[in-house]
Amino acid sequence: MSEQKLRAKELDAADVLAARRAAFVLDGDGGANGGGTVYLDGNSLGALPAAVPGRIEDVVRRQWGELRIRSWTEEGWWTAPERIGDRIAPLVGAAAGQVVVGDSTSVNVFKAVVGAVRLARLTAGAAGAARDEIVVDATTFPTDGYIAASAARMTGCTLRPVPPSGIPDALGERTAAVLLNHVDYRTGRLHDLPALTAAVHAAGAYAVWDLCHSAGALPVGLDEHGVDLAVGCTYKYLNGGPGAPAYLYVRAELQDRFDSPLPGWNSHAEPFGMRPEYAPAPGALRGRVGTPDILSMLALEAALDVWDGDVTIEEVRAKSLALTDFFLECVEAYVPGGRVECLTPRPHGERGSQIALRCPDAGDVMQRLIGRGVVGDFRHPDVLRFGFTPLYVGFADTERAARVLAEVLAETGA
Repeated sequence: MSEQKLRAKELDAADVLAARRAAFVLDGDGGANGGGTVYLDGNSLGALPAAVPGRIEDVVRRQWGELRIRSWTEEGWWTAPERIGDRIAPLVGAAAGQVVVGDSTSVNVFKAVVGAVRLARLTAGAAGAARDEIVVDATTFPTDGYIAASAARMTGCTLRPVPPSGIPDALGERTAAVLLNHVDYRTGRLHDLPALTAAVHAAGAYAVWDLCHSAGALPVGLDEHGVDLAVGCTYKYLNGGPGAPAYLYVRAELQDRFDSPLPGWNSHAEPFGMRPEYAPAPGALRGRVGTPDILSMLALEAALDVWDGDVTIEEVRAKSLALTDFFLECVEAYVPGGRVECLTPRPHGERGSQIALRCPDAGDVMQRLIGRGVVGDFRHPDVLRFGFTPLYVGFADTERAARVLAEVLAETGA
């Protein structure tokens, strides 16, 4: 048995989160004995929590099938967006009453960016600066860039793409809102949320953070660091399922001034009053728009059960760093030098919960890996991404993934 296999066995034996694996539907024993699938694509779609199918069957057969419309009140459908938001809140470092679940990430990015511009202009007042610029992370996921550009056109702002490292120097009295990613989706680089948020505030602007690749994998600290608005998906490290609804965070101190560009009857102070004039509901509820997608919403609620008990986001973060450290150790042990290049920063303070490796023919390499039972993903043109979800990925999985990668690279000559 190799040194790395022995180390994996020892690390798995000491893993305080190992029992959480049983809460998910996974193939075989993963890396434990070389069988099943090693699933390292939770940064795109989390594995299915075992409690979800039974819960959704109850929602469909009994709540919808028998109670029908009564379920809006008797089963709590109506309050699901804020109730589930309060379950997500501790995972992103927020107190209750600041997170509402619903709509897609893209829709929530639009609400947040336009809302941030309106907040900036309200704060500046008639005597203040123009506040006619939106700064966006130049390395952002494309949709965030598209949405920011649309928000700029709608609000009469100039859009200014800037790499995260250059943002503090790019801010000025015209900056209204800054849209940033906590973790870069390609490389897995973790950006400095506290420092960048402080820089945005020092310029008199409002910070909007995209947490898609960090929530559920590492501490975020929204309240602690004074983040203004944040959005995130729930189908990655929160395991909510394909197309699961996203969430919107609005800091408590801003809620009475948050002016959503998408007002709807669900965010009205009197949703059943059917009044022609819009009056926003108090609190985070004004982030709602229309009728929530109940089936996906309640699947997400069931998925969040895996966080119940004594698991903490700090334990998850510790294991995430241990897994990614061990993966890099195994890659260095198994893969000849120069065959792959690690794009993910080595320092723990700059790393999310994925490892991105650059290699020639990455698309073909990933397809071969998947065929051998190691599932990651590929990003054009030459990046292999491996996402480590600490609740169900173990160290034997990690060792096997690196070993199979080396075998595939040897076969392809990539």
